[in-house]
Amino acid sequence: MQMPDPDAAILSRKARIVERLQSVLPTGAVIHERPEVRAYECDALTAYKCPPLCAVLPTSTEEVSAVLKICHEEGVPVVPRGAGTSLAGGALPTADAVLLGTARLNAVIETSYDDRYIRVQSGRTNLSVTGAVEADGFFYAPDPSSQLACAIAGNIAMNSGGAHCLKYGVTTNNLLGVTMVMMDGTVTEIGGAHLDAGGLDLLGVICGSEGQLGVVTEATLRILRKPEGARPVLMGYDSNEVAGQVVSDIIKAGVLPVAIEFMDRPCIEATEAFAKAGYPMCEALLIVEVEGSEAEIDEQLGLIKQIASKHNPVELREAKDADEAGRIWLGRKSAFGAMGQINDYMCLDGTIPVSELPYVLRRIGEMSKAYGLGVGNVFHAGDGNMHPLILYDANTPGELEKCEAFGADILKLCVEVGGCLTGEHGVGIEKRDLMGVQYTRADLAAQMAVKDVFDPAWLLNPAKVFPLEASAAHRVAAA
Repeated sequence: MQMPDPDAAILSRKARIVERLQSVLPTGAVIHERPEVRAYECDALTAYKCPPLCAVLPTSTEEVSAVLKICHEEGVPVVPRGAGTSLAGGALPTADAVLLGTARLNAVIETSYDDRYIRVQSGRTNLSVTGAVEADGFFYAPDPSSQLACAIAGNIAMNSGGAHCLKYGVTTNNLLGVTMVMMDGTVTEIGGAHLDAGGLDLLGVICGSEGQLGVVTEATLRILRKPEGARPVLMGYDSNEVAGQVVSDIIKAGVLPVAIEFMDRPCIEATEAFAKAGYPMCEALLIVEVEGSEAEIDEQLGLIKQIASKHNPVELREAKDADEAGRIWLGRKSAFGAMGQINDYMCLDGTIPVSELPYVLRRIGEMSKAYGLGVGNVFHAGDGNMHPLILYDANTPGELEKCEAFGADILKLCVEVGGCLTGEHGVGIEKRDLMGVQYTRADLAAQMAVKDVFDPAWLLNPAKVFPLEASAAHRVAAA
């Protein structure tokens, strides 16, 4: 994956830049020695690594503003980083960039149960947002698989979703407002503790912008009352295509489960060896969960099991208690870690129309044989958010390149059937060179024009999202 050469002039000024940053941050908040900055050389897309010029760990909006003002004056690129769980290389540094980590921005600022919102600093982890309100009967809905570790900052940057996004939506559906610092240090408030702000939908532009427009330091999030109850049902089938058809039939029936999750045989075998959740050894497994009152749950699951039964499941198991429900979810929550014990893998997240699931799963299987690389599928089937895990050996020359080519073909297939390149992981560097598959030159020009407004010098999160040739040509034309 091509990255731009570092700016030698910036590298030569490292000592001065570090000294200026140290002057506005607490002791220990600027990390600049070579062994220490290696901790920030990559995110969860570990195939690509580059230590930054230095890393900074501010604790307040004011400190972030001071950092960005200095970097703006010095002409130094800045790479914002949440918890580093990005699977698309969204927080990959360049050698001449300051990496701005949000880990110490982790406080709860305000909570209102009457108006159903919580305001937090953006480095707070996803799961700890629910942790701050669950004792009072509330929760924060978006639940990425990495929710124990991932930060709200990264969730906003990539518009993250999770297993329960089918009913509750992704981050943009649960984000009410942000405090954001512009590249020149200007602090701005967008949205707030209300349903919709007047004027242009700037919040919609910020959410999913991948750190290209500003650094979000605080977020106002919608919190919801916990449902009366929830219950999953597990279904096993003899083929991926049949399981995909079951998903399509459930959606067509007008039922709205809180989640529909899919796992294929490679993932089932890996998770059973790892988590021992008691899954059936079949070709495809679905976990469908509904929530509400006992009467609502019984009615919804009755219809879902009726649909499932028409497709001859090898197993159809409804959770009878909380312990059994926990075991049904255990394997799914463990899937990514379990697959990592088998081999290196690259995780994709193209999104497709639900009706295309059977066809796309079949084509992925065919491509797997053609490339000679294994692939496991585990994903949010209810909204067609695919997560193929392509297995490869990073120590075998040429395997990474083969894996990338396979991944590119899968993402092109997603666009071909009416879907898109990314559902929640973002573009980062992983899909950067595929943007032309989904967008025309005019589309990309319009997106880059938005960046021009927020970040005229293009210092924020360099070499991400936009193909390098397109962004270089755009900046020359705009000069």
